[in-house]
Amino acid sequence: MSEILAFAVISLLLVISPGPNSVLILKTVTGQGLRPGLDNILGLVSATFAHGAISILGLSAIIVQSAELYTVIKYLGAAYLVYLGVKTIVSTFSKEAKHSLTNRPKLGAAQQGSHINFVEGFLTQILNPKVSMFYLAAFPQFIQVETTSYYQAFLLVSVHASIIFLWFLGMALVLSKWKQSSVRGKFQRWILRLSGSLLIGFGGLVVRQDA
Repeated sequence: MSEILAFAVISLLLVISPGPNSVLILKTVTGQGLRPGLDNILGLVSATFAHGAISILGLSAIIVQSAELYTVIKYLGAAYLVYLGVKTIVSTFSKEAKHSLTNRPKLGAAQQGSHINFVEGFLTQILNPKVSMFYLAAFPQFIQVETTSYYQAFLLVSVHASIIFLWFLGMALVLSKWKQSSVRGKFQRWILRLSGSLLIGFGGLVVRQDA
């Protein structure tokens, strides 16, 4: 029980620290609303279980020992964050964006957007070097190969995933309430541009990290 509590505390500190995930939720909820933000969160949670599976199955050791592979993953993560940031900024200058902040999309478009938002959340988390290093370095410290079962290992991953879900759900709810009570239009577009700039900035920080 003490190990689970310690892992939960470390996971919480990791989740609440500023990073691309927070900016992604800010960008999505501000620009699209609560439901798309929930799709982002489901993507984050799914990618967390993928990180856990990679670590538990021992594939993380291969990544750590291969500098080239780690570098490729790092640059992929940086490139995706920059792409997401640029895409967010560019979208605020389109004529459609000026109306999409107030108009509700059709059902078909909403379903398509749901998939896109889920993928955005999944890719942001799976390519997040901060989370990768957590599962490469910190997570194995809570697992004893001789005595820890797969069930116990995935229980720890579930703790991390639950913290992610609850933290970002709370964040999404607060942002949604703020969005409903704030001035729409131009102000929201500037929030999106700020979010895009932060994503690009995080991409730059990822590139500068040592392998």
